[in-house]
Amino acid sequence: MITGGAAALLLLTACMGGTTEPGKDAAAGYDPKATVEITWWTGQSEEAEKVAETLAAEYHTAHPNVTVKTSSGAPTTDDLLTKLSAGFTGGNYPDVSYAYGSWAGELGGSGKTQDLTTFVQDPSFGWPEIPEAARQTATAGGKVIGVPALVDNLALIYNKPLFDKAGLAYPTDEWSWEDFRAAARKLTDPGTNTYGTAYSVSGSEDTTWHLWPLLWQNGGKILDGNKPAFNSEAGVTALETLRRMAVDDKSMYLDQTDERYWRLFNSGRIGMMLSGPWSLIELKEAKRSYGVAVLPGVGGDHQTVSGPDLWVLFDHEDVNRAGAARDFIKWLTSSQIDAKWNLALGNLPLRTAESTTPEFATYVKEYPGGDKFFANLANAKQARPTVPGYEEMSRNVGDAIAAVLQGKSSSKEALDAAAEKSKNALVN
Repeated sequence: MITGGAAALLLLTACMGGTTEPGKDAAAGYDPKATVEITWWTGQSEEAEKVAETLAAEYHTAHPNVTVKTSSGAPTTDDLLTKLSAGFTGGNYPDVSYAYGSWAGELGGSGKTQDLTTFVQDPSFGWPEIPEAARQTATAGGKVIGVPALVDNLALIYNKPLFDKAGLAYPTDEWSWEDFRAAARKLTDPGTNTYGTAYSVSGSEDTTWHLWPLLWQNGGKILDGNKPAFNSEAGVTALETLRRMAVDDKSMYLDQTDERYWRLFNSGRIGMMLSGPWSLIELKEAKRSYGVAVLPGVGGDHQTVSGPDLWVLFDHEDVNRAGAARDFIKWLTSSQIDAKWNLALGNLPLRTAESTTPEFATYVKEYPGGDKFFANLANAKQARPTVPGYEEMSRNVGDAIAAVLQGKSSSKEALDAAAEKSKNALVN
């Protein structure tokens, strides 16, 4: 969701057309008994990194010939793309790395990824158990380059005390955007600096991907082939829905970062936010009374967007390293082990089979609303494009949204300008 810098994209572009041949099986001839060391860049915080180290040790106990060398890979997850790009140039890159789903197009075009298309189709992998949008995100350039590491989606989280204070009924799963707008107006109180809702205008992917559900609900699409299509009538209608709240109603708090709005929600200053299951962790810590509903819809269409992250597997021209990396990720993302990873960290489970596990029941009890987010994965019917150039296009769209919500441009003009700026980036 949050991206690496433009410098990383320049480095990565320079690496395009690498040595990996289309359709090549990097693990052909893999010997499961070979002694091998693989590197795993987890992209995690210190606490989660400790969980990763424990799991790597557990895998090694079961597979003594395979050593999994773990590290976060970079100071922050955002820095991983830069680190990977530099590694491609210098030949120092991992066997497995965490990656934001929005990076899939760039990584897939690097020429360094394994082609896992046939591997994940083996019935023992259970590929269909992972949500469709996440599987689409793991596919770039017509090949599967990794396995989803985390699944999520956007839903409506509402502040119960503020609704009670305003005498408003809580949101339902049948709400339209007009219902949402009306509630936002009534929840807004300039005297107490309380807003009905909020939106990031940082121009990052957090700004951009919040628009995509509205675009899809209005019948639009992000791309037409490799050409921008988000500036269609549907796109303008989608952005106008947000502009009316921000500019006309002044019921929308505009966050210049990606972090302040959820902090204000947690402190009781924002009535509704469109966010994901990661917010439940902060809400638990803030002891805030909240509820969760699916996104408001258009004509009964309540599509959401999923922002899955990936375990991307890379080719080092060593069949045993490639095969060991595959086996490790298959193990890590299995229902049994995923419960020790994602559910233990407060994330949604990867697989449908986990919904009946004791670990999921514990998760829902600890994070109320987690079951709503899990069910809402069914409303994630489309995925963000996994094409080279998405990163640059996203920044252009994010800047356009920010300009409109701050009253600096019309929706049509801003989206047309973003589409024009993005054309060259999307040409293969």
